[in-house]
Amino acid sequence: MIKKTGIAFLLLLLLASITVAQQQEPAKPVLKMIQFQMALLKRGPKWSPNPGADASALQQQHLDYVLSLIKSGKAVLAGRIKDESDLVGVYIFRTQSADEAKSWVMADPAVAAGHVVPDLHPWWSQDVFKKTETPQKFMTAYLAFLVRGEKWTPEQTPQTEEIQKGHMANILRLAEMKKLVVAGPFGDDGTLRGIFIFRVESLDEARKLTLSDPAVQAGRLALDLHELLIPEGLIP
Repeated sequence: MIKKTGIAFLLLLLLASITVAQQQEPAKPVLKMIQFQMALLKRGPKWSPNPGADASALQQQHLDYVLSLIKSGKAVLAGRIKDESDLVGVYIFRTQSADEAKSWVMADPAVAAGHVVPDLHPWWSQDVFKKTETPQKFMTAYLAFLVRGEKWTPEQTPQTEEIQKGHMANILRLAEMKKLVVAGPFGDDGTLRGIFIFRVESLDEARKLTLSDPAVQAGRLALDLHELLIPEGLIP
């Protein structure tokens, strides 16, 4: 069960979450949040940095399946992590049901083959995702996971409330700069607290923007930043 302090923090993150697409009237932002399911794809038992000859066939099957999920609207975002971390991909599913999301991700040929394994989380955001007309044309976005930092504490104090206000204000500032296009919290009370998705020119620029967050500067949150290759047109 999520503690009251965890719920309070989650609600603050919900209010703080905002995207550039809803910045038509900054004085009256629309903060209608809905629940999605996010699947983080990590290296599985059959993962190999030097795949065999059948890898290209499996990769094509995986790609075809990803595109089918996007076309059907089941996945509002799917992407490949471009660095060498254990995290290799991300799905965001348009469903509140963890069981439904699990059935979709387990049907991925790369998951079924043990190449990757999914880690599922409920996640909240404004519904700003778009249908793409060019699903096989890709772009690079920058995905930052907000995680519990060294100075994380669930207790609410005047100091943590002040940090949270600064965190919220910074999200609004980055959105108004048209740099931050998606932000939202995870719905469970784990190490992962939320995500930022940036549309910027470089990883260094995304890093500088994330480091401007008062919660990161205070050590309450830390950031895990990645380049994310996604079909063009899915995000604002």
